[in-house]
Amino acid sequence: MHKSGFVNIIGNPNVGKSTFMNAMVGEKLSIITSKAQTTRHRIFGIVNGEDFQVVFSDTPGIIKPAYELQSSMMDFVKSAFEDADVLIYMVEIGEKGLKDENFFKKISNSKIPVLLLLNKIDTSDQAHLEEQIQYWQGLLPKVEIFPISALENFNVKEVFNRILELLPEGPPYYPKDQLTDKPERFFVNETIREKILLQYKKEIPYAVEVETEEFLEDDKIIRIRSVIMVERDTQKGIIIGHKGSALKKVGVEARKDLEKFFGKQVHIELYVKVNKNWRSNSNQLKRFGYNN
Repeated sequence: MHKSGFVNIIGNPNVGKSTFMNAMVGEKLSIITSKAQTTRHRIFGIVNGEDFQVVFSDTPGIIKPAYELQSSMMDFVKSAFEDADVLIYMVEIGEKGLKDENFFKKISNSKIPVLLLLNKIDTSDQAHLEEQIQYWQGLLPKVEIFPISALENFNVKEVFNRILELLPEGPPYYPKDQLTDKPERFFVNETIREKILLQYKKEIPYAVEVETEEFLEDDKIIRIRSVIMVERDTQKGIIIGHKGSALKKVGVEARKDLEKFFGKQVHIELYVKVNKNWRSNSNQLKRFGYNN
């Protein structure tokens, strides 16, 4: 008997969805920062065993869209409801519900199993935890609740075991040695974008998209050339910094992570270009893998 299925993770921004998926997969596939809207795409992380394949799916945090890029991000969340065999609704201690009522209704009326993961319990005490469990049981009586700490790996294995029990029988969807559905260039783009999210403030990180134009690999080294897209000339100046110092720091930090990820030496060249209003341009969004 072989079990396989899609386990799709949804929730508000910054509740720990990416941290949880990375913990499950054992690899850093989704970028993680303290800023909202870090995840923009739907990213699969595949966990294989002799008699199972679990395809985890990380999704953008649920928001009310303000421009076309955010609408596209919420389309990724909608698709997560359509093909899930198990739905994971992740909340954090003290949270009171999703920022979009329609998504909450979908969870309430779900015909598939829903596991509510009450995350970040390492930041709470027992009395508050029990109060939170009662709150969510009253709100969503049909779901199973698991208190967890994705960061501390607490109760994560128990969630995985329950997922295996709930998965349907079926053949694997992907080759057994595959870790994700995304190509190598995607992880280069996301790693660079993560460093920008960490280094710059205010609107800058949200106005940025990264495109890798060259990825050349041989036995010893990977040579990468990537372009950082911004919406305005002023943003370009901020990204580059005084005498290129800010851009150089992004490149150094990204290279360190990419060498760990690929397990070999990486040489990276970064350029900055202005691509006006790309977040509201359908053609540009399609080019960057949105609006599919």
